[in-house]
Formats: sequence, C-alpha cells, structure tokens
Amino acid sequence: MKIDPFPPTPAPQLAHLPHVVIVGGGASGVLLAAHLLRDPDAALRVTVIEGRHMLGCGVAYSTADPGHLLNTRVANMSAYPDDPDHFRRWLAARGHQGTGASFVSRAIYGRYMTDLLAPLSADGRLHCLRAECVRLQPTPSGVAAHLHDGRIITADSAVLATGHALPEPDPEGLVTGAWEGAAPPPPAGRVVIIGSGLSMVDQAISLISQGHRGEIVAISRRAQLPRIHAAGQPLPVAFADVPLGAPVSAVMAWLRGLVTQAEAQGGTWRDAVDGIRPHLSALWRAMPPPERARFLRHAAPWWEVHRHRLPSESAAPITLALRTGRMRQLAGSFTGASRDGAILHAHWRPRGQDAILSLDASRIIDCRGIRRDPEACATPLVAALLASGHARIDPLRLGLDVAPDCAVIDARGNPNPRLRAIGPASRAAFWEITAITDIREQAQGLAKALTQQFA
Repeated sequence: MKIDPFPPTPAPQLAHLPHVVIVGGGASGVLLAAHLLRDPDAALRVTVIEGRHMLGCGVAYSTADPGHLLNTRVANMSAYPDDPDHFRRWLAARGHQGTGASFVSRAIYGRYMTDLLAPLSADGRLHCLRAECVRLQPTPSGVAAHLHDGRIITADSAVLATGHALPEPDPEGLVTGAWEGAAPPPPAGRVVIIGSGLSMVDQAISLISQGHRGEIVAISRRAQLPRIHAAGQPLPVAFADVPLGAPVSAVMAWLRGLVTQAEAQGGTWRDAVDGIRPHLSALWRAMPPPERARFLRHAAPWWEVHRHRLPSESAAPITLALRTGRMRQLAGSFTGASRDGAILHAHWRPRGQDAILSLDASRIIDCRGIRRDPEACATPLVAALLASGHARIDPLRLGLDVAPDCAVIDARGNPNPRLRAIGPASRAAFWEITAITDIREQAQGLAKALTQQFA
C-alpha cells in the first residue's frame, strides 16, 4: 500500500465527502480505515497519517524475527468479525500452510495488515500520508491536523490510533527498549530483561535463536510466565450473569466459580477465561474507580498471565532454557542501572526484602509492557492535546480519558465527538483493547458511528 509524501488532494467528485483523519497507521488505524471504506457506498473519505512504520505494522508487527509468533490462533485474527475466515484465505492465497488453529509469525500478520487497504484504495477515497502529526486543533467545522513540516490537513473528524505510550530511549544508553533494534549483545555476556511477559519471551527467543550463550535473567515482580495455550472451547457465559459493578473480590470469586464449572465439564480454566472475554469491556466500565484501582494492584498481574497466553512453540525454548540453566527468573523490582566501563549493573530489590542487589550485565532490556505513565511517555501530539486542554489523563493514569463512544474527553470533562480514540489509545475506558479480536469489534462499531454521524 503506497504512502503518499504529500497532503491528499481529493478528486472533484469526492471533495464534498466528509473527511476522517486517522492519526496512526498501525493495526488500530488500518482496521478502522478498512471498516470505514469497506462499504463502497459509504459517503466518507479517509486519510491515514503514519510517520514511523509500514502501514498496519506499528510496534507489534514490525518485528522481522520469524520466531516472534502471534499469541492468538489464525481463526481469531481476521480483520472482520463478520468474515472470520478472511485471514486464513489471505494466508492460503500466499502459500502459507496451516489451519485455523495455527499460530503464525507477527511479521506475516503485519503484511496482512499492510495488504488490507490495497483493494480499498481504488476509488480514491483513501490517502495514506507519510508524516508525523504533532497537533490536532479543533475548529468550528471539525479538526485541523498540523504536521511536523508545517502542513495542515483539515477534516471533519479525527481519530487517535496512536498505539501504546512508549518511553523515549534512555539518553545514557544503560537500558535498551524492547523494540529499539539495537545490535546483538556480546554472545557470552549476561542479558538482564526487566519483565516476564510476552515481550520478554520474544526477546529471549531472539537471543536463543541468534546463538547467544550468556545467561538470560528475567526480573519481574512475581516471576510469573504467561501460561500456555491448549485446545479448548470457551464456556458459554450469558451477559445477564455477568456481575457488573460488583467489587473485584466478587468478580474474581465469580470467575473461580466459572473455572470450577469448566473443569467439571471436562475443560480447563482457559475455557472460563475465554468465555468471559466478550464481556470484559462491560465489566471494566461498570467498575467504580476504586475497584478498578484495586484490580490493577492485586488481580491484573494474575489475570494477564492467564489471559495473554503463549503458543507451545514459543514456550518450548523458554522452558528448555530455564531447565538447563541458560535462563533464570528473579522475583523483585528493578530499581535502576549504572555503568562501570563496559559493564552495566542492573539494580533490583528482591520481593519482600529491603536490600538492593546488583547484577553485572552486557545488556539490560526493558520489557515491562504497556503500563507506562501516559503523560511522561506522551508523544508530541498527545502532549499538545493535554497542554491545550483538549484531552486529559484518566483518574488511574492508564491513558487518555475516553467516553464509551470513543470520544476524547477534554480538561473540563466534555467529550468531543469530532475527536475519537481507538485501540490502545482508548485503553483507560475499555481495558482489554489491545488484541485484534477486541480492536476489530471496536473499529467496526466506530466506523458505523462515524458513518451515521456524517450521513
């Protein structure tokens, strides 16, 4: 899919159509654009602005390592909820072997996302622009998108599809970000990885596949690895039975009851977790803020290792490395890093202790995931929205404050229907909005709302 270096100039017959600007060309932005343009009769034109990655790839699917697998099966990765076989057909057309139960590489899925818009661009309603949007300014008739080089694109509505808040690279070079693309560390040097989730697994798999011989040490609060996928069937859970608004303790007790029910029927806890997935956003939205905070403190780490699982192909090299001593896990918190010549020191506090210990390392990699301070890690665009009062951070500081219809809430508490957020950018309102299966549903709903808004 071509990315245009110039602002879009619509054909005269299309210039009158309402214009939606999508800031961010990762999976969230591409899915929304696809759903907006999928209907040939939809009276909208779309501009996607992306300044860093190939369209559809973003951080998640920009990796070139074939060992970095999706953690969701092919059958659940279609871009369209009403066409669940779309991704499998795309794979088959390109000669990829496998079934709906397979796990393919994230690089392959990135190519699928990139290809998604190609057949939708023929009628001229789509433009993809290679640029960085640094400011969104509401206007009486819509939104003006200010680009890094001074250009301005006007639109009737803008959607933030900016993905996760990521920290800037460490200016001292002591800690490397998970996806910074640094050169491989010395083959025999110890590598300390902060975190034990999916990003840690990807980094460890890359090190192992590259022939790294040094020790790999993963430091995380509880030293818990993601659990492993297994065959199963989601437990049927009726929406009427979901304890909306209940305390976290009651919700967790309800979930444990579902696990017991699934096991009594010959299944596993996975069936219970998968059964409540369609109701997760409703559960989150119904929780009072104190209960949300309690969930984040106590239940979220355990939920995440059971919810975001590993394919057995990804788990195998990690399990072997742990068993043979090439890798170990430490329970504790990372407190900082220092340097002594060419040697790095990772400082950490063991769980339940006060003493600070140190590990010598040739590389320290930060894989602590997506729960970052959204203001400290804000992009120039988000920082500008916050500074101007056109957006605010949610009370739990997960991200931008967003209304149930995806409208961004300003500093005075007013949602702006001309400025929306989708995917991880809307995480504070929906919590489980980081997986394709959830984002595609959100994209479908938002596309319908925008189409009706400008009908």
